[in-house]
Amino acid sequence: MLDNHGFNIWADGYDESVEITDNDNEYPFAGYKNIMNAIYGTIMSKGVSKVLDIGVGTGVLAKKLYDGGNDITAVDFSEKMLSIAAAKMPKAKFHEFDFTKGLPAEVLSQKYDFIVSTYALHHLTDDEKIAFIRAIFCCLNEGGVIIIGDVSFQSREGLERCKELCGDEWDDDEFYFVFSELQQALKDVCKMEYHQFSHCGGVMEIHSL
Repeated sequence: MLDNHGFNIWADGYDESVEITDNDNEYPFAGYKNIMNAIYGTIMSKGVSKVLDIGVGTGVLAKKLYDGGNDITAVDFSEKMLSIAAAKMPKAKFHEFDFTKGLPAEVLSQKYDFIVSTYALHHLTDDEKIAFIRAIFCCLNEGGVIIIGDVSFQSREGLERCKELCGDEWDDDEFYFVFSELQQALKDVCKMEYHQFSHCGGVMEIHSL
């Protein structure tokens, strides 16, 4: 698994490597552009919003939302990636923080219309993802939505099929979303929708009850 040092090294070539993998329709980034466009469309359809981006990376999605007039707060554990994102969005708020350990108090003290995370939360184990999602509901405004775009599958069977096809390319150090299992684990606190965009990627929308 890449740590923050690994992502600092990868930062300059990250966007290019993602684009190549997406264009080739290969794991892990197949469907990337469509996933980003879907999330962008959902947020922009609500007008100007206050958005928290967890694991903002180089700011691919956040920059488009920023240009659309949205108020952006961003968290990432890679100093290099944050510097690339900050150069694109001078009026956004940035926090260097390892989200696997939660979120900064300053971020948790605010309310957001949308909490977004793309290709980041798979660094959390399944149990950690459940706890993390439960913990950030307190940061949503009334009617707010958590949107997660990531390597994900409708069922455990779908994940296993993809893993078998990928062979040695599969990353055993990452923990990918299985929507049906997450939905069951969080059924007491939220309602969820899932939209699959490729054989290994999709978007989850999470609304508090």
